[in-house]
Amino acid sequence: MKGSKQQLFQTLVDEAANCTRCPAMCGRSAVLSKLNGSPHARIMFIGEAPGRRGADRTRVPFSGDQSGANLDRFLDSIGLGREQIFITSAALCNPRTDSGANRKPTQKELANCSGFLRRTIELIDPRVIVTLGSVALEALKRIQYHELNLKESAARIHAWQDRVLVPIYHPSPQVLASHRREAEQLRDYQVVAEAVRMSL
Repeated sequence: MKGSKQQLFQTLVDEAANCTRCPAMCGRSAVLSKLNGSPHARIMFIGEAPGRRGADRTRVPFSGDQSGANLDRFLDSIGLGREQIFITSAALCNPRTDSGANRKPTQKELANCSGFLRRTIELIDPRVIVTLGSVALEALKRIQYHELNLKESAARIHAWQDRVLVPIYHPSPQVLASHRREAEQLRDYQVVAEAVRMSL
């Protein structure tokens, strides 16, 4: 089984690398490879999209920028190592404005990438899914509908697709400054730790 799972994952990686569904992203590469984590991970984190200064450059989700540094700090607070998790995104390529700044992926771009997210979840088969921000939480609706929203559902343990789902806020500096400060986010990760204890 191990070999076949690795082969299926590599097929998915190759398909994502050759995807041309989003005209605005055809100059960029999908951030999906063994650098995302182990295909056998039991915990999956889902972000919005690779950042221009982060994963689009490093090829490792949530690395090389402040969002990545914040995530590492929060993971460390509950003793969770990157080797224990798999990280992917609602959109696998970096969406940018004409001026080169990061932007949110469009609904069409999220729809185009939804099949990759669904297949990644099916293949990794995590017991616990943690969504980082509202875009990632909304992206799950395309796979199996739910009525959760970040404001009301954050840092609570929910059932989704026979898995445990914990929506939390994105670890970006902007979110930390305005929506969910450090102390609150650290408390959110205690809920993630509880979900992991319950499920594994």
